[in-house]
Amino acid sequence: MSVLRRTLALSGVVVLAAAGCGSNTLEGSTPSASSSASSSAPASSGPDLSGSLPAKIKSAGKIVVGVDASYPPNEFLQGGKTVVGMDVDLFNAVAQKFGVTVDWQPAGFDTIITGVQSGKYDVGVSSFTINDKRKAQVNMVSYFNAGTLWATAKGNPKGVKADDACGKTVAVQKGTTQLEDDMPKRQAACKAAGKPEIKLVVREKQDQATADLVAGKADAMLADSPIVLYAIKQTNGQLEQLGDIYDAAPYGYVIPKAETQFAQGIVQALQALNTEGTYKSTLQKWNNDSGALTDFAVNP
Repeated sequence: MSVLRRTLALSGVVVLAAAGCGSNTLEGSTPSASSSASSSAPASSGPDLSGSLPAKIKSAGKIVVGVDASYPPNEFLQGGKTVVGMDVDLFNAVAQKFGVTVDWQPAGFDTIITGVQSGKYDVGVSSFTINDKRKAQVNMVSYFNAGTLWATAKGNPKGVKADDACGKTVAVQKGTTQLEDDMPKRQAACKAAGKPEIKLVVREKQDQATADLVAGKADAMLADSPIVLYAIKQTNGQLEQLGDIYDAAPYGYVIPKAETQFAQGIVQALQALNTEGTYKSTLQKWNNDSGALTDFAVNP
């Protein structure tokens, strides 16, 4: 649904550091084991799914994945170079069901779908909320459920109301459903009421938006619920939740339109992971099991 980033290092305590362009960054911390930028693929039990692999992937022995690695805990950079997170662990397990590895390629969130369409990436895995616009461009396989959530500085000193943020400064990531679907409706409501527009601070990366809120450059932010809840936890009380989660919808893996058989194979891989317990245990590792699905599907 959305995506976060930039130079705040978090390891229990948030440290603000000036980045080269004057922005800040947020780096998440991993709970226990980490996933490597290119996963290994040990032998996997369950159905033989290799027949549904596109020839390009089968020949290379790996799935090239576009990922916006600035959205902890779902996908983020550890140590500045290794892509880790819930999405990473789960899709690595999916790839193992096909007997191939994953080559994680960090990219701008709003460039990933285009990259999948052009063949630069085989798959896009980056907390993409499934919606009609995206389904018209690519195939999407549902694997997790999330909603939108707002956050403010502790105590909400600017008195922000999610349903009436007119005139407030709000940080949001570029290319997300929050910016493209949610904000236009809120801006229209402000205009209709004769109130000033919401002052949007649009960031390339989600962790930049989070850093803006921590630093007081924004009055509030909104993003996918797992990302906001994780940011609140990691900032040790500097941020707090505003209102409730809304507009819950599934995340989807992004697959080329022509690769329907591959997309269906991914559904089978998820079903196998769910049956053996790996799916749930992976979500639990990242405290995200409340978003678990049981009805994985192509273009739900």
